[in-house]
Amino acid sequence: MSVIIVGCGRMGSELALRLGEDGQAVTVVDVDPRAFDRLGPGFKGKTLVGSGFDRDVLARAGAEQADGLAAVTAGDNLNIVIARVARSVFKVPKVVARLYDPRRAEIYQRLGLQTVSSTALGAARIIQLLGHRDLNVIGTLGNGEIELVELEVPPHWVHRTVNNVNVPGEVSVAGVSRKGSMFLPSLGTEFQSGDRLVVAVLSTSRGRLERMLALA
Repeated sequence: MSVIIVGCGRMGSELALRLGEDGQAVTVVDVDPRAFDRLGPGFKGKTLVGSGFDRDVLARAGAEQADGLAAVTAGDNLNIVIARVARSVFKVPKVVARLYDPRRAEIYQRLGLQTVSSTALGAARIIQLLGHRDLNVIGTLGNGEIELVELEVPPHWVHRTVNNVNVPGEVSVAGVSRKGSMFLPSLGTEFQSGDRLVVAVLSTSRGRLERMLALA
């Protein structure tokens, strides 16, 4: 996969190094040549000095053939401009823009642009760690609106079915681990003692899940 990363700050450099370690073809663009020092001598990708919203710069970076582009500069507006140019002019299949202000995310998603808010993700994770010690949150979806929680089936759920505990739109059992093997349950799957579950829950419905588990 060929990926262009615009912005070689902390996030851009970390992203470039990780993708490079995975064997992806990475080109990093930044207006400041000193920013590439963050990549270190072992970086095997390409670097290009220039502005990411400049069409000529993106063309030289290989945008016409790129499989993906990440706009991760220090400015929300700049990231969105870069993302729109990549999508509309160069038809890059996968484009992601980093946003500092999560309130802008919905606006840009309506324009068909994928965004990631490090502010929203960080805040959601801190809330999880501070306030929900009895729930093991193993991941989140979106900007933290949906949480994936791992737990051992409580005694009062044994012999009940998935359909008995699912709450449409709020709580859904996504996976069951039994005797060392994980599987996708049906609505009629009956819980057994010792089962470990992965439950998808709206972050706003964590309290409800805790009450269902008799944790609150």
